[in-house]
Amino acid sequence: MSLKDAISLVISNSNEAVLANTKVVTSQLELETMKNNQYPNAKISGQYMRLTGANVTSHLGGSSGGLDVSQLMLGQASVSMPVFSGFKLKNSIAASENLYKSQTFSASHTKEQLALETVELFASLYKSQEMVKLFQENLKSAQQRTKDFLAMVDNGLMARNDLLKAQLQESNIQLSLDNAIKNVNVVNYRLVTLLGLTENTIIDIDINTVKSDMAKNQLVNTNGQRNDLEALSFQQKASEAGIKIAKAGYYPSFSLSGGYIALDLKNTLTVTNAMNFGAGINYDIASIFKNGKEVKLAKSKAEQTTQAIAILNDKIKEETQEAQENYNLSLKQNKVYGLAVEQSEENFRIVKDKYDNSLSTTNDLLEADVQQLQSKINLALSQADIALKYYQLQFASGKLINSFNLSTK
Repeated sequence: MSLKDAISLVISNSNEAVLANTKVVTSQLELETMKNNQYPNAKISGQYMRLTGANVTSHLGGSSGGLDVSQLMLGQASVSMPVFSGFKLKNSIAASENLYKSQTFSASHTKEQLALETVELFASLYKSQEMVKLFQENLKSAQQRTKDFLAMVDNGLMARNDLLKAQLQESNIQLSLDNAIKNVNVVNYRLVTLLGLTENTIIDIDINTVKSDMAKNQLVNTNGQRNDLEALSFQQKASEAGIKIAKAGYYPSFSLSGGYIALDLKNTLTVTNAMNFGAGINYDIASIFKNGKEVKLAKSKAEQTTQAIAILNDKIKEETQEAQENYNLSLKQNKVYGLAVEQSEENFRIVKDKYDNSLSTTNDLLEADVQQLQSKINLALSQADIALKYYQLQFASGKLINSFNLSTK
């Protein structure tokens, strides 16, 4: 599996990514629901009522008490249309639109975080797998050394104490190998779970593709777009609309209405084609005094968002600068570790020649072997660190997923 494949899986299959997408859909539905308030409200109703012992008096024709007035049928249709409400509806829609955009960028940032977690697990898994290979290779050498030393002890050519030292080193390598295998299993399980794969999946990292992807885009432009900052910016716009919504309480509301009524009171009164039109105004005088607190609250929330943006801007600058320094350091360390491997291999060769000619001790040989193993481990880890720090810098710049030509949509 390549790193690109893993990130493609995590931003589409993981539970966190699915939840982020669901939140976007919910926010979109909230926006569409708010927009529906722009349209007229239309209602149709009908009633049938059975009357018992009704005494109906008509001012047109006197009493109808002698008639059988036993039922009432009423049909009604009405339409109402809000015309003006202090621009509350307009600003409520604007707030919902900005919250929807904010949620969209928030979902994209969630996927960036998931991609970074995938990169970190990928690096950990590669390190653990490389450690297993190195320990397995070194264990073979240690086992062969122990076998040779045992033969020399049996022939009286070596003190048993030197054999014990070689056996102890072999045991330590075996313990390190077992721990490295455990780490591979743990990290592999975490990565498989994150990617939404079956539990028994064993991930084989395609390191050559990772190196190829990095080689194609080695220059990092740190002037990217951070989705978390964009999300907060749209929250600020929504909070500014919230101030206007609160101020709408200072204004009266005005609406138009129209309708149709049909009525039949048995044997007494029939009304048809009763069309009606009207206009209504509503003004809560008390809101002049009460609404001030609502406006102050909305302004306070908007100020909090402004301050949060300033804090996040500073944090992004710090993260980007630190990520750049870490990446530069990883490149320098890799060169040093590469040189250290050459030096440790040459040192082991020299010590081994001296040991074969009885010019150095067993301790010198074993120590040179440990130094050689440690230098190889350091080099393998540093190679993984270069990729890790590189993609951490991409994340800090807001371009981790884009660097793989993937979309967060």
